[in-house]
Amino acid sequence: MQVNPVYVESAVVLAVVLCVHMAIWNQHSWCSVALVIQAFYVQHKWDRLLKSGAAVFQFRLSANSGIVPASMVMPLLGLVLREKCSASGNVYFERFSMVITITGMMLALFLSLIALGITRPVPTNTCIIAGLAGSAILYTTKQTLTVSEVIEVLEVLLIFVYLCLIVLYLLPRCFTPGEALLIVGGISLILNQLIKRSLNLAEVKGDPVNYFLPVVVVGSLLLGVFFALLFCFMESETWVSSLFFHMMTAVLVLGILMPWLSLFIGRHPIMWLLDFVTLNDRRLCLLGYWMFLAIVATCVVLHQNYQRHAGSKKHQASTVVRKYFHLIVVATYVPGLIYDRQLLHVASVGCLAVFLLLEYVRYFRILPFGQLLRQLLTLFLDERDSGPLILTHIYLLLGMSLPIWLFPGPCAPKGILTGAGGLVPYAGVLAVGVGDTVASVFGSTMGEIRWPGTRKTLEGTATSVFAQIIAVAMFLIFDGNVNLNSTYSWIVGSITLVALLEAYTSQIDNLLLPLYLFILLLL
Repeated sequence: MQVNPVYVESAVVLAVVLCVHMAIWNQHSWCSVALVIQAFYVQHKWDRLLKSGAAVFQFRLSANSGIVPASMVMPLLGLVLREKCSASGNVYFERFSMVITITGMMLALFLSLIALGITRPVPTNTCIIAGLAGSAILYTTKQTLTVSEVIEVLEVLLIFVYLCLIVLYLLPRCFTPGEALLIVGGISLILNQLIKRSLNLAEVKGDPVNYFLPVVVVGSLLLGVFFALLFCFMESETWVSSLFFHMMTAVLVLGILMPWLSLFIGRHPIMWLLDFVTLNDRRLCLLGYWMFLAIVATCVVLHQNYQRHAGSKKHQASTVVRKYFHLIVVATYVPGLIYDRQLLHVASVGCLAVFLLLEYVRYFRILPFGQLLRQLLTLFLDERDSGPLILTHIYLLLGMSLPIWLFPGPCAPKGILTGAGGLVPYAGVLAVGVGDTVASVFGSTMGEIRWPGTRKTLEGTATSVFAQIIAVAMFLIFDGNVNLNSTYSWIVGSITLVALLEAYTSQIDNLLLPLYLFILLLL
């Protein structure tokens, strides 16, 4: 019997939504149920637009639109964060979590309106369902948010519209509609928050560590958009253009981002960073260990390229070879999660900045390393890198880091969550580092029974779940902050749901799976 994988993917997402709804049971959770139903109908319209080539922009090939899984991430994330902050009595973050929920719903509705507006003939039934869901969400927004919070949601929506126009025009075939919603929506929320806090410096408070990520994201966005527009009018592969690129990057970092960051942390960022990393010997040891792993990863890239140039018939790295990097990342993150999560937070943000800068150098062919990076990374491309950017390694970093960056520290007593929440920072390691790696390796080498409608195998999914359960047991032994109490069945069920989503989704699993596991573990 032929099974449409899109239906199974949507069913898994619906199961997650219902889990959240049953645990929280409020106005916003009811709106989430309405949103996932209308997203299912709208996804069918988006898929038809992509197949017919009638979509406004060029989206990533060989994948469905991904509207259902992407639409629910931000609303569900806001719901579970609000529940934790409400339980801890943190009113500020409880209200902010509500803003995240409504913002995610509004962005999803906006993407739905685009699909309905360009579909011909007009899909009457889908319009009615989307209208009912939108009416419920708007009514809930009026009842639960203040005027200033509604304005904040509209600001994010406005930024999202402009960023979508810029990003999807400059970077064709890099994203599906769902991935664009997830990535551009997240950047829009970060940008709005950074602008808001910059205009109210008197109210700025909290851990300085938390301000590095917004500044890096906004700085990287400004750098990318500026040079993408500039190099439309001049050649980027000359020494003059390359020198200008390096000078402008230095000006942006030293003249804008550093002073901007110093306003938030109250000190010069470099001096603060030196004091931070040299706080104790353990941090220096971790940094030395991470440098060693970075050298190992570089050697793997060089070795694989040497084999290709030495006459091997291999033109692309195998699945097993690509998963070497997953293992290296697991070896990087686990010690940081156990011994020093703040250092890991800062280091992962720094790594993101380096990755984005190197991708700009490769994409624009900036001398002297642009062409070399193109040659080295071509070997590791897969079908998801169909656009001008190579984003797989950046998605891997994001998947491992997002649970750490999103961890609700202000809403966790002493920075620790009990029960399944103790595994929340490990969501990326479990879903991507362990689960996805084991599923790919075992499925491609020993799998025989395929899930209906996909190339994924039952053996790969089963070994993935089993490996993640073993990893949970190991974390329970070595990390004293993990105390699961009696939540074992919930953890196994959450891992199984996410593993099933991995088997059926055609979206970027490195980005999607950790977020869904994060949401389930945080309940």
